[in-house]
Amino acid sequence: MGFFDSMDISASGLTAQRLRMDVISNNIANVNTTRTEEGGPYRRERVVFQERKKDFSFEKILSNFFKNQSGQGVRVVAVEKDPAPFKLVYDPSHPDADALGYVRMPNVNVVTEMVDMISATRSYEANVTAINSAKSMITKALEIGRI
Repeated sequence: MGFFDSMDISASGLTAQRLRMDVISNNIANVNTTRTEEGGPYRRERVVFQERKKDFSFEKILSNFFKNQSGQGVRVVAVEKDPAPFKLVYDPSHPDADALGYVRMPNVNVVTEMVDMISATRSYEANVTAINSAKSMITKALEIGRI
């Protein structure tokens, strides 16, 4: 694994976590949205990650058979809707209330979103730390070569 590979892996993590933060922010912003373009209340979204792999041709697999394979980063596969049921809130004065006075509210839980946001922030910080460590190592290596 080279210097640029480590930077590329960390950059993929930064990009993925930034998208995750955007989706979480969108969920929190729509915590009270009862009408959407699709009809019905807002449905929570979540990001699905997948390991990013380089192309694995037969020649590469054969040449790397005895080498230790390491990951190549992460990529976002999909942003999917959470199938969890909507919350029912009794509010007969709400314009979207049904005949019994219940309103279907989004399936967004603010506490869950905040925990996911903290997790995404920590992952983002870990990737920044990895990039800074790689930069520090290459800087020290260049200083050794200068002396």
